[in-house]
Amino acid sequence: MIQQQNSGFGHESTAGEVLAGVDLSGKLAVVTGGYSGLGLETTRALTNAGAHVVVPARRPETAAEALGGIADVDRLDLGDLNSVDDFTERFLATGRGIDIIINNAGIMACPETRVGPGWEAQFATNHLGHHALVNRLLPALNDNARVVAVASSGHFLSGIRWDDPHFTTGYDKWEAYGQAKTANALFALHLDRLLPTGSHAYAVHPGSILTPLQRHVPHDTQSELGWITPDGSLPTGFKTPEQGAATAVWAATSPYLDDHGGAYCQDCDLARPAEDDDMLTGGVKPWARDRASAARLWALSAALTGLGA
Repeated sequence: MIQQQNSGFGHESTAGEVLAGVDLSGKLAVVTGGYSGLGLETTRALTNAGAHVVVPARRPETAAEALGGIADVDRLDLGDLNSVDDFTERFLATGRGIDIIINNAGIMACPETRVGPGWEAQFATNHLGHHALVNRLLPALNDNARVVAVASSGHFLSGIRWDDPHFTTGYDKWEAYGQAKTANALFALHLDRLLPTGSHAYAVHPGSILTPLQRHVPHDTQSELGWITPDGSLPTGFKTPEQGAATAVWAATSPYLDDHGGAYCQDCDLARPAEDDDMLTGGVKPWARDRASAARLWALSAALTGLGA
């Protein structure tokens, strides 16, 4: 049984509430995709708590406009390992240390797309790009650093397709999304074993939130799924972006998690095992908590990216 932490926060807590009274002055955070949706609220909360935030973005001009000067912006395309190399070289050359990395950027249910050497785009962008990014930035991590992978209850849809992770024999956009989100959880689970004592990695399910992440899902489909209500109100069980960012910043800062490295978190607490297939209720499936699978995925990712072997 997972012993939950009674953090004092929950489903309706916001990122600002989680960080109220937390002083992050002198801390540096890297937040991928930190200019839109959950990422923007994550960046705002961290900067309001005193942190200096760097936002790597595929569209740096758009990111800079959205952020309005509250964070540094640099160019990064997670689907392009050359871009990852370029960004990390620029960052490492500054000599700055990192206290928090939040792997927030991602895509969901996109049409079949190939990047790099033919990699399926959701697995490549959501997982492999972040795997490469974090491995390249490891030398810059300060003592007691935190790495947070933003996963999702979407991991319910698929474990890792070991025989064909890039969908070369037929593409399913939702299965591809599910695999990528399982990969995010397994990444954090194994990374935590490799980090120096005092530093930790966590995966988080932010909850169900309407953000630009859904841009590839047709309006009619969103309505059928119950994501859109006739009167425009928030669907039952959904969160606002401010609430959706809470678990990531909690995992990035909470002392409650010091003894729970590699944990999968939800609603600002340790997630319980999923009891059914209700993705709105959430929890975590066993295939996203399997250490042997996490090690196997790490080895596969290292072979594909040339990093982390």
